[in-house]
Amino acid sequence: MTDLIEQINAVRRAVRKQDSKRTIVLTQVYDTRIDDVWNACTSTERLARWFAPVSGDLRLGGRYAIEGNASGTIERCDPPKSFALTWEYDGDLSRVELKLTTEADGGTRLDLEHHMTVNDHWHEYGPGATGVGWDLALAGLAAHLAQKSLPPEEELAASAEGVEFVRRSSEDWGQAGITAGEDPAWAKAAADRTTAAYTPEAR
Repeated sequence: MTDLIEQINAVRRAVRKQDSKRTIVLTQVYDTRIDDVWNACTSTERLARWFAPVSGDLRLGGRYAIEGNASGTIERCDPPKSFALTWEYDGDLSRVELKLTTEADGGTRLDLEHHMTVNDHWHEYGPGATGVGWDLALAGLAAHLAQKSLPPEEELAASAEGVEFVRRSSEDWGQAGITAGEDPAWAKAAADRTTAAYTPEAR
């Protein structure tokens, strides 16, 4: 199994703040070729193994649907470097961009940006609600690329390591929000609410 705490330290997190807009940014370097990472992020067969079942027309202008999660339209696709898509979930519309870059040592840098508008969900949970979800996804990708595995999400949420992963992720997103100019007291309280929401079995 992937070392989840090591995975927390492998990701850089940032929040960008502009008026009522927010962007959360995750960056991680993987020890594999860019075409391998691209395929893992765009092949329905591989996505189902580390992320979730994805259906639809996975090409420029096509519609996609993630089982039990978001759907949207693919707005840009430049293999194996980047894609952008709308993220439609629970009545909200946001946008996700994924960028891949080959590192000097042959590894691959992944930058994921999720652009959104401040709403009630943001006021309640801050960047962590979306950020922890993407942290879990990148942990799944890291495990997949290393030919390892993660336990099911409900099992993970009840385990000591899973709870610690979520707590650290939430805290890091709270700090990223503070660095971006969010109110520190609000950011810390929102991070605590995010941890509680993701780990109900631990309470």
